[in-house]
Amino acid sequence: MTAPDTPVPDAPASDLYDPGLQPERTELAWRRTALAIAVGSLLSLRVFPLVLPSGAEGWGLVPGVLGVGTAALLWIAARRRQRRTTAVLTARARGPLPGGGLPLVLTVFATGFGLVALALVAVTLLTR
Repeated sequence: MTAPDTPVPDAPASDLYDPGLQPERTELAWRRTALAIAVGSLLSLRVFPLVLPSGAEGWGLVPGVLGVGTAALLWIAARRRQRRTTAVLTARARGPLPGGGLPLVLTVFATGFGLVALALVAVTLLTR
């Protein structure tokens, strides 16, 4: 290990890249997240139409369908992000590493899904 003020030797980027599969592990974590969103969304497709009052069952499908679509997009985006990260770290491509767009999308989705679920629960309780 080098001291903080020790200059990094001039070496090609491919020599500095640690082939410890970190981008692959990160992609797998994103895939697990997408899978969890898909499973939760599929469960909401099953549960919400049953618990909502008559006439509002269709609204119970909205969060589930949006969630499954978001999970699919998240899965694809995670793969593209991993490919881009690996390409930049191994010097096969130039440019910046992927930014924080994917975590932002996940945060917005989770917040929106939670608010819609809370609204559906409130409607169910108020109409009983």
